Amino acid sequence: MGRILAIDYGTKRTGIAVTDELQIIASGLTTVDTNELLTFLKDYVSGENVEKFVVGLPKQMNNSASESEVYIQKFLVELQKQIPHISIEREDERFTSKMAFQTMIDSGLKKKQRQNKALVDEISATLILQSYLSRSH
Repeated sequence: MGRILAIDYGTKRTGIAVTDELQIIASGLTTVDTNELLTFLKDYVSGENVEKFVVGLPKQMNNSASESEVYIQKFLVELQKQIPHISIEREDERFTSKMAFQTMIDSGLKKKQRQNKALVDEISATLILQSYLSRSH
């Protein structure tokens, strides 16, 4: 088995999380500047056995697509073009940012640390991946 890599896509920053090779544990990996995302992913998959990408699917409360879905669709086309051998799945990402923020509070991070938006994005990607693993295993 290979790793599953989760992507919490944002127009400025993108949070990334990854599983272990047995696909049991989801861990935050990093946050990258979205302009450098495809380069980062190509470099990462050249050195690691990645089986699948899981990309967050932002939805409104009424289940309609979020405004950011337009940007994500463009990214998905480019991702499929540049890394065609890795499958892509989507995972509902509603509430992940709020849950990430609450996780930071619960873990005792100081207010200054909780203002680190990059950390919120990385935790959000981890939550997307955990949700995917729970649903698919």
